[in-house]
Amino acid sequence: MVFAPGEKPGNEPEEVKLQDASKQIVQNAIRQAVRQVSQESRRREEPSSDNRGAFQLGVGKLTKKHEKK
Repeated sequence: MVFAPGEKPGNEPEEVKLQDASKQIVQNAIRQAVRQVSQESRRREEPSSDNRGAFQLGVGKLTKKHEKK
């Protein structure tokens, strides 16, 4: 892209639209990530018989595939 003297890059309406769209995409991705982490944290804190120890399944156990010979 060639700019005339005194013309600044990024002032074109199309580029401004792209920058705004990019910012919106990033903001949405950040919100979604924060929401997901928040939900996962709440699930871990809830004492429930259904998921108690769900993250510990198989910890410390060797399967035949991993056993030392």
